[in-house]
Amino acid sequence: MNINQLRSLVEIVKNNFNITSTAEKLYTSQSTISKQIKFLEEELNVSLFIRKNNSLLELSPIGKQVHQIASNVIAQVEKIKNMVAEEDQGQEVNLHIATTHTHIRYKLPQVVDKFRGIYPNVSIHFHQGAPAQLADMVRHGDVDFAIATESMHFYSDLLTLPCYRWTRSVIVPKNHPLVDAECITLEELASYPLITYVFGFSQHSMLDMVFYQSEVIPKVVLTATDTDIIKHYVRLGLGVGMIATAALDDRDRADLHIINVDHLIPPSFTYVCLNKRSHMKNYMYDFILLYAPHLDKNTIQSCEQSQQVDCSQVVLDSLPML
Repeated sequence: MNINQLRSLVEIVKNNFNITSTAEKLYTSQSTISKQIKFLEEELNVSLFIRKNNSLLELSPIGKQVHQIASNVIAQVEKIKNMVAEEDQGQEVNLHIATTHTHIRYKLPQVVDKFRGIYPNVSIHFHQGAPAQLADMVRHGDVDFAIATESMHFYSDLLTLPCYRWTRSVIVPKNHPLVDAECITLEELASYPLITYVFGFSQHSMLDMVFYQSEVIPKVVLTATDTDIIKHYVRLGLGVGMIATAALDDRDRADLHIINVDHLIPPSFTYVCLNKRSHMKNYMYDFILLYAPHLDKNTIQSCEQSQQVDCSQVVLDSLPML
């Protein structure tokens, strides 16, 4: 048994049991991947996969157990590699962050500017997606960490640090009937076509829960991960927009009417999401601390060591507003 065999097993699962994709990811041939798995199964004297003809369908029961251990082994190997790497500031390295368009466009530019002044040799790569996609990127080790909102704390296999509170606002064109509404209700909001973020009305986001608990069904006509797309379609008159208040700027206030809905929807929270098996380097800590200065490195490291964050001990309402 060797590291390459375990890595092949882990990558096959990450690539949905597709040998071709796995070979491309590992920069090798399909036959090499097949041989690695064959040797591993022969050494263990078990079948790690359920097969149909020459295709891999899923892990066998024992394969699931081996895969879990193999994933931990590979993660520890990566930690060793990182620990013996050159000093952070002296090498050309890449920082991969999974986050949303709203963060990239409205919250992170100043953070990136300050970070680049400290670490000019670190290249930053943003990966965008919906919350579930961001969580998968962290889980699979495709990114170093995620900055995300809403339901990240539902993923028990990830370490999530609450950082900010954030609220939503409704936006409509200046000539929209809701401009004259003194205090908008959920029923009024649900009577118009709604354009909002891609969370899916599945009772997982705060917006989902508010509508679900009130037994009000919204008319969702368009969803997007990009805040500017939502604004654009509102300007076209296709519906009422629901976006993060932090994503509003002076241009928006010039041609859109903004409606406060804090009385309808409680604040949500933004989290930094880490893989419990990953090894954090100094420049990663520093990026997080530039983003959320009210955190500190000792707190993050303590959470890593304990492998959990007890959110009941965090006074969420005391977190700063995004």
